[in-house]
Amino acid sequence: MGEISKNDGFRVRRVYDPPEPADGARVLVDRLWPRGLAKADARLTDWCKDAAPSTELRRWYAHRPERFTEFAERYRVELDRDAAQPALVQLRDLAASGPLTLLTATKDVAYSHVPVLLGVLREMS
Repeated sequence: MGEISKNDGFRVRRVYDPPEPADGARVLVDRLWPRGLAKADARLTDWCKDAAPSTELRRWYAHRPERFTEFAERYRVELDRDAAQPALVQLRDLAASGPLTLLTATKDVAYSHVPVLLGVLREMS
């Protein structure tokens, strides 16, 4: 799955995909920098680490699809904490001023944290 879009100004893409004019603001929402990608090549508007799952949660999940439902619940709890709120507000503000593309290095975007983050951002509006 390369992209999730609902024509609401949000896009989700892999950070390794070449930038497109329709991307608008390009924000990496992973805690770790993607392997093998030069910062200049990413052409990011921002890197929003605090919107990503904690290291502990990411390691526990290990991208195992059978754990996705519980992962999503735990991640939503993390996003409700005060530490994540400035990152969420920043992302909503970027989305309010034009298209926003959330970028991740995850191979299987559908089973990553990004659909959960996207759901929370959509609920905030």
